[in-house]
Amino acid sequence: MSETMNLHQVLQTMTFRRALWAGRILSAIVVIVLLADGAIQLLAPAQIASMLQETGFAMDLTRVVGPIILACAILYAIPATAVLGAILVTGFLGGAICAHVRIGELGSPPELISLALGAMTWGGLYLRDPRIRAILPLIR
Repeated sequence: MSETMNLHQVLQTMTFRRALWAGRILSAIVVIVLLADGAIQLLAPAQIASMLQETGFAMDLTRVVGPIILACAILYAIPATAVLGAILVTGFLGGAICAHVRIGELGSPPELISLALGAMTWGGLYLRDPRIRAILPLIR
């Protein structure tokens, strides 16, 4: 009986470690994409000027949006503030999706990327944080 219990514990530990690493990888992808986007907003605003104008935003907003994106990415990357970061990232991405829906670009690549990043944000957090799994159990 104890061998079965030990095997069960080993399998649970292996599953937890795999989920933890999968969550870390998903979260790292989200953080890298957000850091790149924030850096582009701050360092090369002329390259995204046409995109901003298409969605109806002034180019001057890159100096405001860039730091917001960077702050969201940093908060999400720090384990102690990851939940707050995920909420802020989701809000930011939701606004990006809304901007594209407003101009009639339903299903556009930026919109789909924002949707995928939002799913990856919460998926990564779900896999790496047992508190989120406790609040939102997929299986009872």
